[in-house]
Amino acid sequence: MNNGGPDDYHIMRIELPFCLMIFYRVSKKMMISAGEASGELYGALLSREVKRLWPDTEIFGIGGPRMKNEGVTLIAPISQVVGIVEAVKHTGEVRDTFRKAKEALVTKRPDVLVLIDYPDFNIALAKRAKAAGIPILYYVSPQVWAWRRGRVKTIALLADRIAVLFPFECEYYKETGLPCEFVGHPVAETINITQTKEELKKDLGLAPDRDVVTLLPGSRPAEIKRHQAIIKGTAEKFHHEFPGVQVVVPLTAESNLPEGLPDYVKVIRARTTEAVACSEAAAVASGTVTFETALTGTPMVVFYRVSPVTYFLAKLLVKVEFISLVNILSGKRVVLELLQEKASPDRIFAEMKRILHDMPYRNDMISDLGKIKALMSGKKPSQRIARMAGEMAGW
Repeated sequence: MNNGGPDDYHIMRIELPFCLMIFYRVSKKMMISAGEASGELYGALLSREVKRLWPDTEIFGIGGPRMKNEGVTLIAPISQVVGIVEAVKHTGEVRDTFRKAKEALVTKRPDVLVLIDYPDFNIALAKRAKAAGIPILYYVSPQVWAWRRGRVKTIALLADRIAVLFPFECEYYKETGLPCEFVGHPVAETINITQTKEELKKDLGLAPDRDVVTLLPGSRPAEIKRHQAIIKGTAEKFHHEFPGVQVVVPLTAESNLPEGLPDYVKVIRARTTEAVACSEAAAVASGTVTFETALTGTPMVVFYRVSPVTYFLAKLLVKVEFISLVNILSGKRVVLELLQEKASPDRIFAEMKRILHDMPYRNDMISDLGKIKALMSGKKPSQRIARMAGEMAGW
């Protein structure tokens, strides 16, 4: 009979880890860094797909309410900063977020790190992850085609793979040796309009027999505050000249207009796609929503304002002819862009009137928007990114 002597103790010491290896299940871990609103949406869609493929995965990182709703543990919130001057005012907030992100890399040790755009922050975080030997997937290339092209080499040295939203972007990484794949734009996954305009209007509480125009001020508080007078002035012009037209301002669930709007303006929350899809024309603050509007086929005018200093610096640094994704992807002016002082109610209203009444102009614009939608045909970016990340993590 075995009495548990020294030899038996030695055997137990060896066999216990072996047993644990058989029965212990190592959890899967993914970290996502999505520094701003649009990237946070992509992070939420990615998280949903990862949870579908690997339900036991622990996902944590920098994000917002949509990522949290998909089961992501947030270590810090996304930034609401827009522009160079605005960023300087929030350096303390950014530093605190970066500190938490660094700590998470060490304490949680993810199997893979997914970086979504937000280049200055995420490139710095990538350096820490690279030193720790954590695989890095860069999802959504910074706009290297617009400015600071030197970031291409930096990203190539740090990331293991990069996934881009538009086909032309892979050309910029071609000479670096970094594996690059065009996966399509995740916003296209969120647009699945099957209803008629009349059905959409009814569903949104609008009169189905009256035309709709939408005015989109942006999603961040600073954007909304800066554009509010433009939105209000444009709405007034429509109400005065076309009182039968329904003026709609779509906002996110969390957004507010500080000064409010007249009663004849209908504010619709968390239904931007539907509001734009049932519209005859839209005025859109430059950003991802211009691409979303293009995918609905709704003709538009694009506008934007930033602080004078930010605009001056941008003019020095940014080397592109257009600012809207619609025009950049088309390689020509499809929609009118009105910036800074040109982004006035008078000019916006005049362009929207042309869209509504100049039928050849309107039809040409709609045709060009259809070509942008065709670029995304057959693409399932969130599913592809999830599988890429899983491959890199060894799942």
